[in-house]
Amino acid sequence: MNMVRYGVIGCGMMGREHIQNINLLPHGRVTAVFDPMRDLAVSAADLAGGAQVCDTLEDLLAVPDLDALVIVSPNDCHVPQLRQIAATRPLPILCEKPLFTAPEDEAFLRDFAASYGAPVWVAMEYRYMPPIALLRDEAQEATGGISMLTIREHRFPFLPKVGAWNRFNARSGGTLVEKCCHFFDLMRLILRDEPVRVMASAGQAVNHKDETYDGHAPDIWDNGYVILNFAGGARAMLELCMFAEGSRYQEEISAMGPAGKIEARVPGPGRFWPAHLGAAPVPQVIVSPRVPKGPRVIDVPVDAALLAAGDHNGSTYYQHERFNAVVRGEGRPEVSLADGIAAVRIGLAAQESAATGQAVTL
Repeated sequence: MNMVRYGVIGCGMMGREHIQNINLLPHGRVTAVFDPMRDLAVSAADLAGGAQVCDTLEDLLAVPDLDALVIVSPNDCHVPQLRQIAATRPLPILCEKPLFTAPEDEAFLRDFAASYGAPVWVAMEYRYMPPIALLRDEAQEATGGISMLTIREHRFPFLPKVGAWNRFNARSGGTLVEKCCHFFDLMRLILRDEPVRVMASAGQAVNHKDETYDGHAPDIWDNGYVILNFAGGARAMLELCMFAEGSRYQEEISAMGPAGKIEARVPGPGRFWPAHLGAAPVPQVIVSPRVPKGPRVIDVPVDAALLAAGDHNGSTYYQHERFNAVVRGEGRPEVSLADGIAAVRIGLAAQESAATGQAVTL
């Protein structure tokens, strides 16, 4: 297969980012798009260079010239759409995170993983941010074996979405699922281990308090701490603040062990960086050995074309590059359904811990 022809399900902001990155692939083209908001679908079809606009998911699945699907719909739509695809036309799928939002969906997804006849890749873009990828590669040597792992995200509030679906736990799964499954996935990946206990404290301190939608006030949290104990003895912590968009770096990851410390610093979307401050920050990795002391700073610049194609530090392109190869028969998904399930299970446990004030055993 030379050219992979994609159908894109969901044409909002993240759907457009996926299309822009598929446009950059030498072996990729978006053939068809679907979104219930037709104006979004039409705009996305134009962005793709003239894709077919479909009125329903059924119509998109009936398009003959499709090799793969990209699901970029609201969180609570993923499982119903996976069910429909499995029953209609099992093509290779790249499905946005979180894979699901409700505990009762896990049983279906485990059955789906065992029976679905094509590759499925869960879109955990943060794995492919260049400074985070470098940290992953160097962490074992730099730390001598990770004892502690800290992820801090200080960022902007949730952006407006169609129907305000991301303002409510019922549709998003809650902040510690919607936003933070990325970080729980990174913890599992970096530590090469599974958590056994989760403790969390979180709440809504600043954002969305003056908003109402159909008479309902948003209940989505905007800050929190989550501490995880891992089976092998390592500890990990997440610190999230969604009213800190004035920060120089959006994500900062630190891994510590007996030999030293390694950090990754990732700036937020370039389009949010104030022009009067000059050039946006360059991603960095910092290696700080205990002996001899002396931090070593490594700049990890990202190609300008990749930065312009989305808000995730070039990672969406690198993810698509690998998924595209899988569809063409080269390799297997690097982020499996099992990975997607595990990240959501941790997020749901963190939501429960924060709501009840009790630690949750996994």
